[in-house]
Amino acid sequence: MPHPTLSAPTRPPLPPFTPETAARKVRLAEDAWNTRDPDRVVPVYTEDTRWRNRSEFPVGREAVRAFLQRKWARELDYRLIKELWACAGSRIAVRFAYEWHDDAGQWFRSYGNENWQFDEAGFMTHRHASINDLPIAIADRLFHWPLGRRPDDHPGLSALGL
Repeated sequence: MPHPTLSAPTRPPLPPFTPETAARKVRLAEDAWNTRDPDRVVPVYTEDTRWRNRSEFPVGREAVRAFLQRKWARELDYRLIKELWACAGSRIAVRFAYEWHDDAGQWFRSYGNENWQFDEAGFMTHRHASINDLPIAIADRLFHWPLGRRPDDHPGLSALGL
């Protein structure tokens, strides 16, 4: 969707963000990540995007694509919930949790925070993530929906007490 003052494509919502547009951007990101499809996730980042994810520092879309392929090959049955924490100008702060299991069947809930920065066309230039993994019993899982997009009626992080 072209922006009236830009000749290049845009990724709405565009900065400067309001709480409403930032929350929309967060939900769009959650929906994309829940596809577990790097080809659907990667286009929201700039060609030269810079990430910090745990101890990895991918730079550029292709490095991010490779990172996501490795991630979702290891984190099986991945289900993610993101929630807006704060926004200002071209930046959004997000908290999130996701559940997944390894190839031995051990379930985890991973908790984290992300700081995002966007260019004027709405593409993410920077993503800084801090994440902790907590082993959980299968009976302690809270994210129960079919793989893919979280249904609108499924509780978010705050409603789940996370």
